Amino acid sequence: MTEAAHRIVRSSTPIRAFDNIGVVAAVAVFPDRRRMATTSPDGILRVWDLKKGIILNELEGRGEGMECVALSRDGQLMASTEYAYVNAWHGDTGRPLTQAFIPHSKDRVSSFDFSPDGTTLATGSSDRTAKLWSTETWQQQGKPINLGSDYCSSVTCIRYSPSGELLAIATDYGIQVWNPATRRCIARLGQGAVSLVWIPDGTLLSGGSTIRQWDSSTWNQIGVWKGHIVHPCLAVNCNGTIVASTTTDRQVRLWRLSDRRTIAIFQHSDTPFCITFSVDSKHILVGGNNKKISEWAVPEHAWPEDARGNEETCKTQECDTEAQDSNIKVQGSHTKVQNSEIEACFCP
Repeated sequence: MTEAAHRIVRSSTPIRAFDNIGVVAAVAVFPDRRRMATTSPDGILRVWDLKKGIILNELEGRGEGMECVALSRDGQLMASTEYAYVNAWHGDTGRPLTQAFIPHSKDRVSSFDFSPDGTTLATGSSDRTAKLWSTETWQQQGKPINLGSDYCSSVTCIRYSPSGELLAIATDYGIQVWNPATRRCIARLGQGAVSLVWIPDGTLLSGGSTIRQWDSSTWNQIGVWKGHIVHPCLAVNCNGTIVASTTTDRQVRLWRLSDRRTIAIFQHSDTPFCITFSVDSKHILVGGNNKKISEWAVPEHAWPEDARGNEETCKTQECDTEAQDSNIKVQGSHTKVQNSEIEACFCP
């Protein structure tokens, strides 16, 4: 491993900042690499042109404050939450696909995720259930997944595995892994979490009081990640080698998955709430309390192998095509291009 790979990149200045009137609650990048979607408590989902830094479309919900945002893997489906309601639009046209609906009897929708094939939207709530919805009819599929009062008081995060065969559901009491087709619980992991992300190889990461790594073949914990704790939001790059996390200490960290070492620390100007990688994994986009979406450069030696020969870094982002969940605000437009100072290179 090179010396550069051991050094930690430090920066307090993003390469770009997309200005907003209010707080950024969630961010997701379209697979076309040209657009991103953000939500905010002003009740508007905004679609941005990543290259020009301008707003292409503003989609209004019920005006109750949007929180989560999710995109299907092909970018054709786009959804957001507004407390107890879910909104759905066509990803290209912004056309509503259904009237805003209440999945959980007026309980807040705390998290949701599209299945990899885009046919199903899974929702989780404080009613201790997860429900599956057809994206063709927007009707509920089968019975709810009942998480049980002994294991859950509220769903905090819900994520499909890369194959779609498993559904991980984080609660304040622990993590449950289900087979969504059979409604059978596969595993219960006794650590509460607020954030989940699947690695392409099927490994599960959870973020709670710390970041934990779980082997999906045994459901044993592989390791605890040291440093930068306190309820992190998580994102993983396209080939599953680099993990990004944000926490309330105003830092964004990049970690090398192979040895769980910090490779970069970006000092945010205020509390970051959501994070996602660009489609090519050369950048990360971070939204938060500073009313901006900040773009940071991933050090070149941490790029995926097939991206290193391309010197033109795309200014886009993608995480999982879904955003990490939180309760906040966003508004406004135009972009500022700023100088960046990256010291050294990567390391978790």
